[in-house]
Amino acid sequence: NKHKFSTYVVASGHQYGAGEGVLHYFFKIGWLSETPAIPVFGDGNNFIPTIHVLDLAAVLQNIADHRPRSHYILAVDVSMHTLQELIKCISKNVGPGKIEKIPKENAFLSKELTQMHLDMLLVNLRMESMFLKETFNIKWVAQAGLVENIEQIIKEYKQSRGLMPLKVCIHGPPGVGKSTIAEELCKHYKLHHIKINDVISETIANLEKIVASKELDSDRVGEEGKDDEEEEGENVEAAHELLTRMKESMEQNAGRLGDQYVVKFVKDKLKSMPCRNQGYILDGFPETYDQAKELFNLENEDEEEEIKGKIPKCDKLITPEFVVSLTASDEFLINRIINLPEKIVAGTHYTQDRFLQSLNLFRELNTDDKTVLNYFDELEIHPQFIDVAKFEDPDNRFIVKEIIKEIGEPRNYGLTDEEKENLERKTAEERLVKEAQEKAERERKEAEERAERIANWEEWNKHLEEVKRQEQELLEAQSIPLRNYLMKNVMPTLMQGINECCRIRPDDPVDFLAEYLFKNSPDIE
Repeated sequence: NKHKFSTYVVASGHQYGAGEGVLHYFFKIGWLSETPAIPVFGDGNNFIPTIHVLDLAAVLQNIADHRPRSHYILAVDVSMHTLQELIKCISKNVGPGKIEKIPKENAFLSKELTQMHLDMLLVNLRMESMFLKETFNIKWVAQAGLVENIEQIIKEYKQSRGLMPLKVCIHGPPGVGKSTIAEELCKHYKLHHIKINDVISETIANLEKIVASKELDSDRVGEEGKDDEEEEGENVEAAHELLTRMKESMEQNAGRLGDQYVVKFVKDKLKSMPCRNQGYILDGFPETYDQAKELFNLENEDEEEEIKGKIPKCDKLITPEFVVSLTASDEFLINRIINLPEKIVAGTHYTQDRFLQSLNLFRELNTDDKTVLNYFDELEIHPQFIDVAKFEDPDNRFIVKEIIKEIGEPRNYGLTDEEKENLERKTAEERLVKEAQEKAERERKEAEERAERIANWEEWNKHLEEVKRQEQELLEAQSIPLRNYLMKNVMPTLMQGINECCRIRPDDPVDFLAEYLFKNSPDIE
């Protein structure tokens, strides 16, 4: 029955979509945002044939349904992109936005790329499948290719690998432990800790760097150099103007930056690629209802809908999913700050005057009808309230566990091979340390027990000698009257009888001595 079976050979382009296949290496580098640029192996001018996995599945389904005459079929989309174009698109939409060309030989240094992966990435083929267009009726998912459908591809990539961003806002009075808890959560979930002072400092530093630097980036090559140079000039002018306005704002507000600038900087930070990929922990901001509205609402929101009482339209890209409100009484917070070491308090807002001022300001902002928590309630994002005073834990470990329980599992790649190796090594070291401590503790207890036994033995011997001495003294004390009686009434006659016995030397000395004592016994009153 061999004639009933048909064999078809499908030459597929590099598959992408869902897990992203061979291109996953670049998606992962971009998503992690750990490098300033995504590498391109070689000059990157080689053409890569590609096809979406669902489109490839549709091709196979058509082959099974129609059984075409040609048994050799080429399955590719209509795109003809080079390796550089593909990686640049990935970097722009997932990663840092830059690429870096490196020698092909350096690709072998990567542990995640096999020889097969490198062969696929360095292939140079310009292919067009006319047979698919003329023969099959395919409902294409990404006929134009990866670059033209990058938003959809990124969405599939994140969903298939569970890489959805985790966005959390922590609210609470000063001194309640927001930053400490946020740091622990960031370590657990691998998120970005957003602190207002850091955001402002980072933004000012970047603006000053743009203004001071007029050199082109080393990554700009070829025809793009001119366009990038014009864009660089515009950026320098805009940065200089923004710095000027910021200085004016700080002069007018006694050194404090205006809310419109703070909100803008925080919004830009939340829209940055690392925060969009992994997520963030927003530490103590926004502080007011208006700040939250300006930060999270869509810029083109229809005000009439808000007036009617409908749920305001927020920017879901940056709006937090979880809001944690840490609560504590003023007395508890003041006592906590008083007990802090001087080296921690010095130079911070935890000094007595500044802390009380910050605490009073927080209470004022959170007693009105419209607070930042009310804003989240309107968005149906109901805060998780945690009373810090109930947990007698200065390290906030129990509070962190409560928040983790509410948020759920991490949404990232998990531990890398290097991190797993470090964790295993750390676990082994901790086990060895624990075993050594247990052995030392066991030896210490044995030594203590041995020393205790020796001490008890010595003490017992001393006690025994003391008892013997006391018994001897008691016996001697009790024997004195008897001795005196014998010396007075018995011994004189007895000594005379013994002397007489020695002189006469009778045949029976005992009988002689007894007879002598009876005869010569003195009268006893």
